[in-house]
Amino acid sequence: MVAPCHAQGGIARQNRCGGRPTTITSLATYVPPRLLTNADLEQMVETNNEWILQRTGIRERHIVDPGVGTSDLGKEAAVQAIAGAGLTPDDIGIIIVGTVTPDMMFPSTACLIQHKIGARRAWGFDLSAACSAFTYALSTASQFVATGAHDHALVVGADVMSSIIDYKDRATCVIFGDGAGAVVVSAAAGDGDGSIIDFEHEIDGSGGPALYMPAGGSLRPPSHDTVDQRMHYVKQDGQTVFKFAVRKTEEIARRILDRNCLKPSDLSLFVSHQANRRIILAAAEKLGLAEHQVIINIERFGNTTAATIPLALNDAVRDGRLKKGDLVLLASVGAGFTVGAVLLRWGF
Repeated sequence: MVAPCHAQGGIARQNRCGGRPTTITSLATYVPPRLLTNADLEQMVETNNEWILQRTGIRERHIVDPGVGTSDLGKEAAVQAIAGAGLTPDDIGIIIVGTVTPDMMFPSTACLIQHKIGARRAWGFDLSAACSAFTYALSTASQFVATGAHDHALVVGADVMSSIIDYKDRATCVIFGDGAGAVVVSAAAGDGDGSIIDFEHEIDGSGGPALYMPAGGSLRPPSHDTVDQRMHYVKQDGQTVFKFAVRKTEEIARRILDRNCLKPSDLSLFVSHQANRRIILAAAEKLGLAEHQVIINIERFGNTTAATIPLALNDAVRDGRLKKGDLVLLASVGAGFTVGAVLLRWGF
């Protein structure tokens, strides 16, 4: 049952964000220059451009060269984001990196990025939530700033998915790409035109077997057997993931909107995790969103996991579809299963 709305402008006060208001003050993205097109994949696996487009909506994706890690992509986006906020690396108090493809088990990718950008006063950590990593990391950073613990937080969503993709498996190799996005979250002057309003997250571990990488952790450490069985690559039950993603994207969006006394029609922009064009369109239709409220850029990047939402936001800003004060809803569903949403007014 939704609590009565008494707040001015329709925003209720029963949301989860407490403390001082926070806002995104800058955004930057980076993708490696090398392209892997559908035509390229036709030469690698039994597939074709029409099948890939129909199933996923993807035409091309960016892929790293050998020897390039997630921290390298994250560093490029981080440096640009910090500069865009008018800050220096020393102004950053905490770094949260959302990734499912760390450079290595340890040290964390946050440690590697901290060192590469020279953020001498920052601490940080990696956050593993697969395709929901950016929404989870953004909410976490916002809360650290809201409490007053830090004035500026750096959130990086970055993945080198090509490092864990089996390019003999046409069900997965056509989907994923590599990329990074970063935002700076800072204390807001007030709760007016630019602020992070609310967040809503959940997990459902029963969905783990539908999308996972079987080996490489403590349960199945690397061995000749795990390598021979190709267990260090992403495995996916596409139908199960599709149905869950459509249902949960709608559910999480309605839950956070209802709590804040808003309707889908109130949104300026809906930015879903870019996993599959059909998933985004199906969820948007269930929410009753108009075409101009939804951004889809999976055609050019594929599914970059933690980087998809910042890449979509960046395109929206560049195209003039996202302006200061616009009401935006971010939504994500990822392996785990993880589900997330962040409601905000764009800050610049």
